[in-house]
Amino acid sequence: MKRVLLKLSGEALAGGKKTGFDEATVIAVAKQIRGIVEDGMEVGIVIGGGNFWRGRTSETINRSKADQIGMLATVMNCIYVSDICRYVGLKTEIYTPFVCGAFTKLYSKDETEAAFAEGKVVFFAGGTGHPYFSTDTATVLRAVEIEAEAILLAKAVDGIYDKDPKKYPDAVKYDEITIQEVVEKKLAAMDLTASIMCMEQKMPMLVFGLEEENSIINAVQGKFSGTRVTV
Repeated sequence: MKRVLLKLSGEALAGGKKTGFDEATVIAVAKQIRGIVEDGMEVGIVIGGGNFWRGRTSETINRSKADQIGMLATVMNCIYVSDICRYVGLKTEIYTPFVCGAFTKLYSKDETEAAFAEGKVVFFAGGTGHPYFSTDTATVLRAVEIEAEAILLAKAVDGIYDKDPKKYPDAVKYDEITIQEVVEKKLAAMDLTASIMCMEQKMPMLVFGLEEENSIINAVQGKFSGTRVTV
């Protein structure tokens, strides 16, 4: 693969904490990203905001406002992970779908292509810029726009299961499944909107646990132990 879109779980970056970052975890992730970039791969990144905010569970504030807070959580995550990537020797750029002062650049496909041409790792922060759309949907949207060959979905769970493995010890993990089956069975790989968009746009995914050693490198080299989602 020449270009991929990596989706990082905010919760996984917390490294077992309830909120914030675990720096050792993020440095390990950045070193893996450096490894695949050095092998010639172009990498776009979307990061969830679950290590700071789970606004959809709030019953006290307006959903649109809750989602806006979530968007800002993803901006914080991208700024942090971007700078850790720079610490390990990578060049980076952060784009948002809304003006964010001097912190980020306003997203455009042309700007993104220019950044890739300069060898930069590109972060897509702020989701889609609209409420009621998750970072899963933003992941598929950006993957399609930048013509990524696959989505690498690095989660706190090590693949796609027939039911929630945290609740059901007898949950069975899929080694391979079609995106149509994911949609029909409403499996929790991504939210349903994102999964349908993957199906319509024929975007394959590799779903794996971020905590596994060298999980990102293993995914792009075909040695991973997660779930392959085919189109």
